[in-house]
Amino acid sequence: MTQEKKNYTLPIIMMIMLFGMISFVTGLQNPMGIIVKSQFGASNLMATLGYAANFIAYAFMGIPAGFLLQRIGYKKTALAAIIVGFVGVGIQYFSGIAESFAIYLIGAFVAGFSMCMLNTVVNPMLNTLGGGGNKGNQLIQIGGSFNSLNATIVPVLVGYLIGSNVSTATIQDANPALFLALGIFALAFIVLFFVNIPEPRQTVSEKTAEKNEHSALSFRHFKLGAIAIFLYVGIEVGIQMFINLFMTGSATEGGLGIDTTTAGSVVGTYWFLMLVGRLVGASIGAKVSSKAMLVFVSALGIILTLAAMFTPISSTIKMPVFQSDISFGMAEIPVSIMLLVLCGLCTSVMWGGIFNLAVEGLGKYTEAASGIFMVMVCGGGLLPLLQGVVADVSSYLASYWVIFGALVYLLYYAIAGSKNVNKNIPVE
Repeated sequence: MTQEKKNYTLPIIMMIMLFGMISFVTGLQNPMGIIVKSQFGASNLMATLGYAANFIAYAFMGIPAGFLLQRIGYKKTALAAIIVGFVGVGIQYFSGIAESFAIYLIGAFVAGFSMCMLNTVVNPMLNTLGGGGNKGNQLIQIGGSFNSLNATIVPVLVGYLIGSNVSTATIQDANPALFLALGIFALAFIVLFFVNIPEPRQTVSEKTAEKNEHSALSFRHFKLGAIAIFLYVGIEVGIQMFINLFMTGSATEGGLGIDTTTAGSVVGTYWFLMLVGRLVGASIGAKVSSKAMLVFVSALGIILTLAAMFTPISSTIKMPVFQSDISFGMAEIPVSIMLLVLCGLCTSVMWGGIFNLAVEGLGKYTEAASGIFMVMVCGGGLLPLLQGVVADVSSYLASYWVIFGALVYLLYYAIAGSKNVNKNIPVE
C-alpha cells in the first residue's frame, strides 16, 4: 500500500503542471481586454467578451468532457485538451496578424474548450490521488498555488509588453506571451505522453452506465455546489478584470487613467495573493475543513468588497506590488483598489473548498460531476458580462454589487448548502 502511494508522485506533479497551464492561457484574456479596448474601441462590455468566449466554451464542453473522461480516461483526455489549446492560442496569434476582433474571439473560444477539458481531468484526479476529504482538498490547493503563480505572471508580463502606450496597443504586442503559451503546451504534451496516469474509475461499457438509477444531480449538495462554482469563477474573474479596467480607463469614462504597466503589476499582485492564500490553504488543508475555510473567506470577501465600494476614491495608499522584473515595488493607488486586491486572499481557496464539498460522497458519480462542474465555469464569462453592463450604466465600483451578491451565496453554501442530505444513494 505504501509503494502504491509512492508511485502517485509523478502523476500528482503532472496534474499540478496542467493546473498551471489553465491559469496562464485563461489569464491572457484580462490584459487582452485592455488591448481590444485600444485597438477596436471596445466598450467595457465588449472588453469582457474574450473572457466570455473563453468561459462560455465550458458550457458547451463541460458535459462532453466528463463523458470523454469516462470513456477514454484521464491521460488521453488531457492530451486531446493540450492539442486543442495549442490550436486556440494559435488562432489568437493569427488574429493579431489579421487585426480581427472576431478571429480573436474564436481563438479565445477554442482555448476555452481546452481549459474545460484540462479542468475536468485535473480536479477529480488530484482529489482522488489525495484520497478525498481534507487531503484531497490539500492537493487541489497545492495545484491551485501553481495555478496562481502562472496567473500572477500573465498580467504583469503583458502589461510590461504594452508599456505606457495604451492608446496604441495591439494584439501583436502580446505575441511573446502567446509564443510562451504555445511552448508550454508543446512541452506539456511531450512530458504527459510519457507519464503513466492512473485511471481510477473508467467506464467499461455503456450497459454498466445504463444501470445507474441516479446521477450526480441526484445529490442536493452537488447541485448547490455547481451554482457556487458558477458564481465563484465569476467572482475571481470579475474582481481582477474590473480592477484593471477601472485603473486603465480614462477619466471621461470614470477610470483612473493609470498606465498599464502599473495596472498590470496591481492585478499581478491580486494573483500573487491568491498564490499566498493557496499555499496557506495547502499547508493547513489536512487540519482545517473545506467548510471552515469557505465560511471564513466568503465572510471576509463580503467585508472587503463592501469597504471598497464605500471608501472614497480620493483616499490613496502606497501598496507593494509584484513587478515585471519579478520583484516588489510600490504603487500609489486608491484604498478601494487595495481592498479589492486583498480579495485575492479570499478567492484563493474557494475553488478547492467548493469542489471538495460538492463531490464529497459522490463515489462513482465523481467523474460525471466534474464534467457538470466544468459547464458551470461559464460563470467566469457571464458574471463579468453583467458586471460590465453595470459598469457601463453606472460606475466601476458600483459593478461590485454583483460580486457582493455572489459572495453572499457562497457564505450560504458553506454554512448550510454543502451538507450531504442524500447519503441513502449507493455510490459504489
